[in-house]
Amino acid sequence: MIAPGTQVRVKLNWPETRGPCHIRTPHYVRGETGVVERHLGDFPNPEDLAFARPAAVVSLYHVRFDPKPFWPEGVAPDELVIEIFEHWLEAAP
Repeated sequence: MIAPGTQVRVKLNWPETRGPCHIRTPHYVRGETGVVERHLGDFPNPEDLAFARPAAVVSLYHVRFDPKPFWPEGVAPDELVIEIFEHWLEAAP
């Protein structure tokens, strides 16, 4: 499990270029760094469930990103929080 406050990077991965898939991670945060806000629980991987494949149970997190790189017109206290499964996260550089 990843502890709240841990800085993570969303993997720069494009499985949709390799064939049909179901992805729950927005393309615009791939490769970006954020901070884990909280663990939301453990769930069967929806990317496998969408194709009726056996699904490993994976942790789901709220990850907070600085919104400025995505929406420069944003102002405090704007924030961007996205639910991201652990297999999409890696240690931030």
